[in-house]
Amino acid sequence: LNGEQKATDTEDITVPVDIDLIGLPQLCFPGGLYITSESKEDHIHFLVFTDVCGNRTYGVVAQYYQPLQVCCLAYTGKMPVCFVPFAICVISRYPYFNALKDCLSCLLVQLRPFKDLDVEEHIKEFAAKLFLIPSPPPGPLHLVFNMKPLQIIIPSREDPDSPIIDLDLHLPLLCFKPEQVLQIMTCILTEQRIVFFSSDWALLTLIAECFMLYLHPLQWQHTFVPLLSRQMLDFVMAPTSFLMGCHIDHFEEVSTETEDLILINIDNGDITHSKMAEEELEIPDVPAQAAETFIKRVESLQLHYDLELCHLRASTDLGELQMRRRAWQQKLNTEVQQMTLQLIVNIFREVKDHLNYEHRVFNSEEFLKTRATGDQPFYKKVLETYMFHSFLKARLNRKMDAFARLELSTQSEEDRLNLMFHTPRRLTMEKMASKQFNPQYMISRRMVISMPNLQDIKLPEGPARNSSLRRIETSAHQSSVKMPSKSVSTFKIPEIHFPLMFQCVHSYYTDFFNHLSKAINTLPPDNSALLARYFYLRGLISLMQGKLLNALSDFQNLDKTDLRIFPTDLVRKIVETMPPSERLQADRKPELKKLISRVMEKQREVMKIDDHVKNFELPKTHMQLDDFVKRIQESGIVKDIDTIHRLFDALTVGHQKQIDPETFRDFYNYWKETEAEAQEVNLPPTVIEHLDKNECVYKLSCSVKTNYGVGKIALTQKRLFLLTEGGRPGYVQIAAFRDIEDVKSTTVAFLLLRIPTLRIKTLSKKEVFEANLKTECDLWYLIVKEMWAGKKMADDHKDPQYIQQALTNVLLMDAVVGALQSSKTIYAASKLSYFDRMKNEVPMMVPKTTSETLKHKINPSAGETFPQAIDVLLYTPGHLDPSERPGNAHPKLWCALNEGKVVVFDASSWSIQQHCFKMGRSKLTCMIMVEQSHVWIGSQDSIIYIINTHSMSCNKQLNDHRSDVTDIIVEKKNGIPSEAYSSSLDGTVIAWNISTLKVNRVFQLPCQNLTSIKLHNDQLWCCTGSCILVASTHEFQLQMKIEHHLKDVCSYFLCFQLFPERDEVWASYSGSSDLYIWNTKDFSSTPQKIHLQDCSEIMCMIRVKNQMWVGSSGRSQGKSKGKIYVISTEKKTVEKELVGHADTVKALCSAEDRYVLSGSGKEEGKIAIWKAE
Repeated sequence: LNGEQKATDTEDITVPVDIDLIGLPQLCFPGGLYITSESKEDHIHFLVFTDVCGNRTYGVVAQYYQPLQVCCLAYTGKMPVCFVPFAICVISRYPYFNALKDCLSCLLVQLRPFKDLDVEEHIKEFAAKLFLIPSPPPGPLHLVFNMKPLQIIIPSREDPDSPIIDLDLHLPLLCFKPEQVLQIMTCILTEQRIVFFSSDWALLTLIAECFMLYLHPLQWQHTFVPLLSRQMLDFVMAPTSFLMGCHIDHFEEVSTETEDLILINIDNGDITHSKMAEEELEIPDVPAQAAETFIKRVESLQLHYDLELCHLRASTDLGELQMRRRAWQQKLNTEVQQMTLQLIVNIFREVKDHLNYEHRVFNSEEFLKTRATGDQPFYKKVLETYMFHSFLKARLNRKMDAFARLELSTQSEEDRLNLMFHTPRRLTMEKMASKQFNPQYMISRRMVISMPNLQDIKLPEGPARNSSLRRIETSAHQSSVKMPSKSVSTFKIPEIHFPLMFQCVHSYYTDFFNHLSKAINTLPPDNSALLARYFYLRGLISLMQGKLLNALSDFQNLDKTDLRIFPTDLVRKIVETMPPSERLQADRKPELKKLISRVMEKQREVMKIDDHVKNFELPKTHMQLDDFVKRIQESGIVKDIDTIHRLFDALTVGHQKQIDPETFRDFYNYWKETEAEAQEVNLPPTVIEHLDKNECVYKLSCSVKTNYGVGKIALTQKRLFLLTEGGRPGYVQIAAFRDIEDVKSTTVAFLLLRIPTLRIKTLSKKEVFEANLKTECDLWYLIVKEMWAGKKMADDHKDPQYIQQALTNVLLMDAVVGALQSSKTIYAASKLSYFDRMKNEVPMMVPKTTSETLKHKINPSAGETFPQAIDVLLYTPGHLDPSERPGNAHPKLWCALNEGKVVVFDASSWSIQQHCFKMGRSKLTCMIMVEQSHVWIGSQDSIIYIINTHSMSCNKQLNDHRSDVTDIIVEKKNGIPSEAYSSSLDGTVIAWNISTLKVNRVFQLPCQNLTSIKLHNDQLWCCTGSCILVASTHEFQLQMKIEHHLKDVCSYFLCFQLFPERDEVWASYSGSSDLYIWNTKDFSSTPQKIHLQDCSEIMCMIRVKNQMWVGSSGRSQGKSKGKIYVISTEKKTVEKELVGHADTVKALCSAEDRYVLSGSGKEEGKIAIWKAE
């Protein structure tokens, strides 16, 4: 029975094609068909059918016994009564195990009083009734219908990617110890041949299904037959991986006749192997830390409902009893789901560190090397499976599934900052100390809601920052993360009346439609999640009634309520089968016409998703530059193309410009060996206490003689220190990089030898540090100079990424010297001295005003292969909502990059919150926080995307514009958002009701090229290329106009700002370095002009207090640069010129009027944070 197909009273309903009708009777009576002399209790069990494509269909079977009178001629006494078993099987596309079990239970009660023929009629009515029940769409709405004496609940899946859960998920935890549950999960993850056994047919399917759900989002890809009848036992001879289930009576037969099986006895909790073909099969252990957390959480669960009942009053109502048990089960199911998902995340969390997304490569060898020794057997087996391969594909496609959401929400601060800096992997002092002393090493947490005080923040040195205002989650804390349980509503399906004639079905659909319409009309518009489900169901009912246009209109409403449940395939089928007359009617309605064209276009542009996954392999042929870039990116060593070009130059010194496989292999191996050795560095506590918790030792010299004693020179991202040798290793500070005054490489006479020596002079010490580094001297000289230059650049430009780049450069130098082993190695390594060369070639003094105003720089393109232009910036203040995780309360910085990418930063620590999500594939043009929980984003693809700031996902969009969306503004009344206005390039302005997302008014300007809009005193100011128009917001009537006044006819208005308190409007023209200021009371007078020095075009401007901040583009020494001018609105003079960007300033935004954030073009692609006076 399929709840989605239309049935008329004459139509012949067939069983789905993937159901084997010949095998079905065997599965309905898996233990055989026997006539008995006494009646047996009714019995229910469950089936799963899988077709050749892996699609599953589900069956629920009820067995019951009917008396049969046996006629015997020779027997004159009382006629014997025999009992014959009957079976009723309900087949469903979805695994509604409990719901269908309840339905069949009700049916069995109803069948008891009837004889054979009456039974058949009742079963037909039962089947027809089930057929008329639709499946609910994903989300927070379950359907309820009456099947006397019970209320049946059809549950929905939580979201489109989640499975439907309609069984008791804790059953395996009642049958097996937690350690055994982990063993069984390992068997499934390593794709063994598995057979479950039980004396209870029902348990076989339920237990197997539970284990499938425990592994979500990983999916079993092989044969899945959780219930085998007696006649099907030869299935277990299959040579490939499978999961099957048999009655316990066949245990001996299966275990002795088939090799290499994992045999799991549900009844007594035993896990054994059948006879082995070769060596004994070892089931590896689940990684120790993940297993420990899982076992603790299982032990903390309340698995017994009877214990829950102790303190509750006895229920006298069957319905109440049912609801109480269901609520308890639902809560327990959620806990089990979270616990098993956390296990999967803990096992596979670090896979992402070994992925290269650009070239779809997984470096399995390196991943394995970084696993604990005891965990390696587990990972070796799992990494070879189909399941893991599919999981990798989903990670490389950046799929935002349950795994990704939990992994993201439990990221540590260090993980987030690593996203930003991509520093080579080393142990921080904190991790080193926690490894040595206390595995539960906890850091105090601070909660911040406001923007950080940036003048108090010291510049971060490494992948994590001591001084940032942040909240740190430790692994112990993450292990028991609990998501808030989501509230679920129910909708009562109207009664279905019999006999089931056409009129009855028609009146059922009419009632259903009316019930849904009433629910839609009474629901508040801000409850869009429920609205979407009602629209979806009403669309289905309209479709069943043959009202296709109504169905399309309801499905179209999903855009504004929850577009994740939009049934694209169904809508396409409706359009394709629509009669011409109705298609004509649809085309007359603009919104339906756009919906149809969108759905049909999607079909035409069937996107070819690149699904391949490569394992990293060392190259076997010579490489030109482009191939070398690709190979280095695949290896995960470095992504930045400019750095890889310098590395190519270094490795090809003295050769033709290509790299042979041997050189690449030597370089790669040296890099990885150094990385592995660095993980083994174990500093004594007396040394660790001198270092910051986020510092890492990146390089150690050999043991050398220095004027501070004998020891090894150690390099961290902040300093050089001497690890002294002797009885107890000690710490002697050599120099912090910012304190270095000079570095020299000389030689010192010793007997008849000249020993190469490194000299470092610091500002704070009179004594010059000397180290007899011998053969290492030249390399250390390059390393110290590069780190010194990088640190100076980082301090001058307030950009911590420079120190990370310098670190990468020095580690690449080290690997080049280690790999090449030739006379020119130092010259080769010097090719990577990027910051030192910049310091010598172009002494870049940052102007004093810029240095004082600039507080920090961040890079939203971190981890990309090249920088990306910042098109729009938006700052949203923090707020603490009791229902949220505290991290969601922090202020955020939203940054729009190219091709619809949005990166979100936590503005209290400047760490990336959600690395990247995509809004279409076009350039984004504007962003605004319309309500506290919604950000609207306008795009050149004419769509406004609406982001829910709690879930950080886009599940609504507005499709009413016909051209590029250019601007969005919000009108507030008494501080509360009342209406939103959006503009598009074709001159359309739409006024929106913010809560219902309905169009209030539409206005078409008399001219095109509408680029931005502003609002003041019920007046809408619209900037087009040729003029600035003023219209009233209510009637949209034109009131005033500022004409283009320049003689240059090619120029056009680029941007403008209102200053209503001073009756002023400020505007700029394309290609002009002048700002023009009009008096709003007299547009005819000549505007005031402010000329901006060294500016070729004004790109953007914002008002901050009594200042106008203006972003521009200019040229300097043949290169584009970005300047920001801070202009006093009173004096009309430039107060500051800020030189903070190496490319055009494309976006500006203000943060609480305390800071101004600026974003630059694609040459630099960074965000600068400025202090506003």
